[in-house]
Amino acid sequence: MSAALTRRAAMRGLALAGVGLAAPAVMAQAPARVVVIGGGFGGASCARALNRLGLAVTLIEESAAYVACPFSNLVLHGSRDIAEQRFGYDAIRREGVAVVAQRAQGVDADARRVLLADGSTLAYDRLVLAPGVDIRFEALPGYDAQAAEIMPHAWKAGAQTLLLRRQLEAMEDGGLVVMSVPANPYRCPPGPYERASLIAHYLKTNKPKSKLIVLDAKDQFSKQRLFQDAWKALYPNHLEYVPLAGGGKTVEVVAAEKTVVTEFGRHAGAVVNVIPPQRAGAVADAAGCVDRSGWCPIDPATFESRLRPFIHVIGDACIAGAMPKSAFSANAQAKVCAQAVALLLKGEAAPEPKLVNTCYSLVAPDYGISVAGVYAPAKGLLADVPNAGGVSPIDAPQGVRAAEADYARAWFRIATDEAFG
Repeated sequence: MSAALTRRAAMRGLALAGVGLAAPAVMAQAPARVVVIGGGFGGASCARALNRLGLAVTLIEESAAYVACPFSNLVLHGSRDIAEQRFGYDAIRREGVAVVAQRAQGVDADARRVLLADGSTLAYDRLVLAPGVDIRFEALPGYDAQAAEIMPHAWKAGAQTLLLRRQLEAMEDGGLVVMSVPANPYRCPPGPYERASLIAHYLKTNKPKSKLIVLDAKDQFSKQRLFQDAWKALYPNHLEYVPLAGGGKTVEVVAAEKTVVTEFGRHAGAVVNVIPPQRAGAVADAAGCVDRSGWCPIDPATFESRLRPFIHVIGDACIAGAMPKSAFSANAQAKVCAQAVALLLKGEAAPEPKLVNTCYSLVAPDYGISVAGVYAPAKGLLADVPNAGGVSPIDAPQGVRAAEADYARAWFRIATDEAFG
């Protein structure tokens, strides 16, 4: 895929997310009640889109501000402040969306009501769940919430990000950093490899005697050749990658010893980053939308739950087929879902959409790579549209890599403005 195509994906991808869908007319009768749970990229974007379609929207989000995961690896690197990752909801309120700063602790799908932490309830005609992910602490022996304070996952941006950053800063030069990467699926497929790249860049620049070892529970990953070619060129002495076939699967952790246990041995580190298995956020389970996989099956045209009618699931929590769990995907799904909800409330069928995802990764602060795809419903899932996507060129010069890093930053500005204003 050319750099020009990548740039167009960054600048136009958000608008293209709902290709083939015409905005329904504003309803003449009293607006239907739509509740959105979760104020991340998906939930915030969906609430704004629904409001602009003339619907009465309530956004439930217990946090005063959202801390974005995209670009949080630069916080670990030390070149970005965590304050730049925080986004509030004032712009959404000003547009007329009711924002409820509480935790949604339950859903009565039969009565179509959301139970809030204070015991009150909110009725809905349609409910949109955008709960993101929860960490499956029970899935990795030895790793629980207490262990995460010793070996942080930093897979939810905020306090864990800062903890891992402080550990990297405090480590003596010559210390070993160990990273454990889970099997699919999880939030942001290329995220661990961007993180590995930026930690290696930090070590090379600030602690040149130190090294990072990446233990992976799989043999293949997104943009693999692009990452590995860059690692060989940029970090030959600072990053070692161990795939599943080489004994990279973590089977246990020993927090007291800062040790990761694989099928082939033990790896003790001065700093250990454990990215554990994940599942859909708890409220999706409470609503009855989660299947045995831990994720939410949906209708790919409307994002309506296959398990609970009148409930839609978008973003990381849903089973979206070939479409990856990413912030770009969540934003695209949010707009398709909003238009589908508006049409369904009018008694009209939603047309089949096409959705776009572009995923940028930084191998160094000035070195970007990307993968793009277009997706459409097929056989009950979202499938790749043939010949509609691609990846960054393998042999691109540094000027192209620097441009892609700039495009990544441009995408982040666009996405956060569209979600949070």
